Amino acid sequence: MQKIFALIRAQTGHDFSFYKRNTVFRRIERRMNSHQIREFTQYVRFLQENPTEVDALFKELLIGVTKFFRDKEAFEQLQVHMLPLLREKPADSVVRVWAPGCSTGEEAYSLAMCLFECLGQVEEKRYLKLQIFATDINSEGIAFARAGIFPDTIEADVSPERLARFFNKLDGHYQIKKEVRDVVIFAVHNLTKDAPFTKLDLLVCRNLLIYLSAELQKNIIPVFHYSLNPGGCYFWAPAKTSPSSRSCLCRSM
Repeated sequence: MQKIFALIRAQTGHDFSFYKRNTVFRRIERRMNSHQIREFTQYVRFLQENPTEVDALFKELLIGVTKFFRDKEAFEQLQVHMLPLLREKPADSVVRVWAPGCSTGEEAYSLAMCLFECLGQVEEKRYLKLQIFATDINSEGIAFARAGIFPDTIEADVSPERLARFFNKLDGHYQIKKEVRDVVIFAVHNLTKDAPFTKLDLLVCRNLLIYLSAELQKNIIPVFHYSLNPGGCYFWAPAKTSPSSRSCLCRSM
């Protein structure tokens, strides 16, 4: 495993040694099975001889479990918690949000839609601006997210009202409207190496912590706490549970 991690790190610059071993092992096994390779040592040699397979394994290890409004009840609770915070914000200020591990952007855009709806319930004269930083180590996922074009299958997850308000219908696809795309800033960012975003009103991490080892979680959570304004909200899945588990909301002191 350490040799495989070293090969990935040397080629991509990303270190997966702190990901949960069971998750990593299952995804390595998937790549081995696709090449009908049974032995780990044989697969290591295959990686050494085929740089394209190192890239393929890197993409296999990336976390891509996401969809619009995953756990709708949690998003409803998010709006309940965020509305008082928005009403407390000074006029003409910026509402800052960070969503690390954003994958292909569905969750970041879901946040934007929810917060736009909340801003509609705040006094118009407050003129609050919205700024969402959505980050991931997967440059291809970031490029997809920036385009904001999704298949019409999202109709199963996005209400007709939100489709009409926040999307333009294309040929068999939906594109996020420009007013929404403009408030979401997508960027390639490594949570374990790059400086965190700070002065946040909301930090959302539901797709990533559950895949990281307890050691790395202990290092990252204080960084998240430092990133939040006093009274800011965390929105995340319990760190040691499955992606389908209920999300959690809490406020920074």
